[in-house]
Amino acid sequence: MKNDRYDAIVIGGGFFGCILALFLKSRFDAILIVEREDDLLKRASYANQARVHNGFHYPRSLLTALRSRINFPRFVVEFHDCVDSSFVKYYGVAKKLSKVSASQYRLFMERIGAPIRPAPDHVRRLFNPDMIEAVFEVVEYAFDADRLRARIRRSLDAAGVEIALATSASSVAGAEGGRVTLNVHGQNAETRPLDAGLVLNCTYGHLNQVLRDSGLPLLDLKHEITEMALVDVPAALKTIGITTMCGPFFSTMPFPSRGLHSLSHVRYTPHCSWRDTVSGYRDAYETLRHYPKTSRFSHMLHDARRYLPSLADAKYVESIWEIKTTLPVSEINDGRPILFYPQPGLPQMVHIMGGKIDNIYDIEDELREYLRAS
Repeated sequence: MKNDRYDAIVIGGGFFGCILALFLKSRFDAILIVEREDDLLKRASYANQARVHNGFHYPRSLLTALRSRINFPRFVVEFHDCVDSSFVKYYGVAKKLSKVSASQYRLFMERIGAPIRPAPDHVRRLFNPDMIEAVFEVVEYAFDADRLRARIRRSLDAAGVEIALATSASSVAGAEGGRVTLNVHGQNAETRPLDAGLVLNCTYGHLNQVLRDSGLPLLDLKHEITEMALVDVPAALKTIGITTMCGPFFSTMPFPSRGLHSLSHVRYTPHCSWRDTVSGYRDAYETLRHYPKTSRFSHMLHDARRYLPSLADAKYVESIWEIKTTLPVSEINDGRPILFYPQPGLPQMVHIMGGKIDNIYDIEDELREYLRAS
């Protein structure tokens, strides 16, 4: 860290933190990213299904589906060199226990302008007709997290954004002139105060950690320890991605950075969950570090192959584990609203979270309005 004073400090070097740092650099001079890992985009930005959403995942949340439809083409153009469009994506609607029927699913997608059509016969035959009501072909892509990290790092270096790796933020407090002071712990374990006109808390699973250490009220957040299985799928599934909707939900699709497919399941991917409270707060990443990581891949596969029999021959490679943090309100309809929350009494600190990668454009809009009003 070259300076003691910055125009803005971004806590968290994931996708959202990095892109917002570039956004701020176009308006201010001295910008710093503080990242606790040894590189950027190492946690939730990597350990997820790498899906670039196009609305098809959210038939029960109109707003989330519409925002995905708006943001998808923009993301695909801006990050074209990091997007894998080489596969075809299919959504199957289950006959039993689904929260939407096939006709409801098709009607919803038609109303939001999402291109959808019946899957060809050879794909339809991959599914168990006793379990799946209909299969639709859609347009949906995946992103390569490794390429995305390299692309963003080049952009940050070219823009002159300063990056402090292996460095964490411990607390924040008000300072003179409407600025804030952020205490950080560097690689040599020193604690150093930094002065900033704006602090963005983009730490995802650690959003409440800085608040707790600062003696500030916690946000209402839910955390899950999640397992994403990486598998080598049979030849018939190599060039396709599949998601079943909407209840007995599993998904398998290309994971470009490893040349494998991911496999997730609504019942078995989440291993445990909790909500942050003042009396029962747990450090999410420490909880994950000590969690006994016993894979549930066999359970995922056993259930998923009932819908997609050919998946039975998938070969397990490994699992990636991460914290998934959500707003509890999203459980009503499985939506993914963004969090953009200026800290009461300390509005120079803003807490930010997006539930999926294309949310970045919605957050940029919020940040633009916030800066305009400040």
